[in-house]
Amino acid sequence: MTDADDLRRRARDLLAAHPPSTTGSGDFLRARFDAGLAWVHYPEGLGGLGAPRSLQAVVDAELEAAGAPDNDPRRIGIGLGMAAPTILRYGTEEQQRRFLRPLWVGEEVWCQLFSEPGAGSDLAALGTRAVRESGGDWVVNGQKVWTSSAHLARWAILIARTDPDLPKHQGITYFLCDMTDPGVEVRPLRQITGEAEFNEVFLTDVRIPDAHRLGDVGDGWQVARTTLMNERVSIGGMRLPREGGMIGTVAGTWRERPELRTHDLHQRLLTLWVEAEVARLTGERLRQQMAAGQPGPEGSGMKLAFARLNQEISGLEVELLGEEGLLYGDWTMRRPELVDFTGRDAGYRYLRAKGNSIEGGTSEVLLNIVAERVLGLPAEPRTDKDVAWKDLAR
Repeated sequence: MTDADDLRRRARDLLAAHPPSTTGSGDFLRARFDAGLAWVHYPEGLGGLGAPRSLQAVVDAELEAAGAPDNDPRRIGIGLGMAAPTILRYGTEEQQRRFLRPLWVGEEVWCQLFSEPGAGSDLAALGTRAVRESGGDWVVNGQKVWTSSAHLARWAILIARTDPDLPKHQGITYFLCDMTDPGVEVRPLRQITGEAEFNEVFLTDVRIPDAHRLGDVGDGWQVARTTLMNERVSIGGMRLPREGGMIGTVAGTWRERPELRTHDLHQRLLTLWVEAEVARLTGERLRQQMAAGQPGPEGSGMKLAFARLNQEISGLEVELLGEEGLLYGDWTMRRPELVDFTGRDAGYRYLRAKGNSIEGGTSEVLLNIVAERVLGLPAEPRTDKDVAWKDLAR
């Protein structure tokens, strides 16, 4: 049985065979994956050892202390937090072996082709069509929007409508789409911050082999729910130290700039500090619960708290800084690889936080999920649930 001592021994064996000081980052990460130390709770041969998820921290601490490289998880967060667990659960053995290793190592960046101009909060109303040809391949046409990292991605997780005669939740199929294929066009979307971390993606006669279908035909909504639950946990349940994230930035400013303090701001800072700490500890509990299996709807609550806290904390920071808080240093069009909250000014953090209540599921939709699936409250009336998608008003 794999326990903490066994994992420490395996980590030390990896370090001895591949010293970080003389081994290239890519070579070390590939060796780590092959040793089963990438994500220890995954099966053997897929970067893991079938060990409890909670033991991943043992490996991470051992390797971090030795100065081993990481896989830049912020850059490949969509792959790690969304694509990988979905491929693990629904993918064929061939798909798992093809995609998981380069995904974890960071050789292939992933993006998510879900939202559409007419299917955001009501994602199941999506209209992108995938039509199967006689040879078995699929031809996809449609438009996706708010796609993070599409300009960097090699692969995408994609949901498309394959049967318009069925109700909207039933006629959807899930695919893995090669972003370098002909017919995939990525256009930047300029945000209020001046950046373009998001994109709109146009799919014109894009051919996807049936071997890149994930799950059964028509079962795409069920597969997508796995992706969405993992997405909300990865956004709302990020592991942070005490005073990590935005609250640490504001608390640091408070300590360094006593001339900015007022009694009212002090009370608000204390309240938000406590709420941020509660959210951090709740995230730790959620990760422990996840050790036994797939995330549940509780992740929606964490994502809700994350969005609200970020917006309130960034607003407090702008108010604390007064005129300085109104400054914004860079309006040039940029296409960043990462969203950097900590390395920018307060004006940037305030503007960027506005998107937190939209991305990863709007707060309004997540409140419904928490009400119905966590609290057990009556569901909202839905008159379109059993109507064929083609007959829905649009």
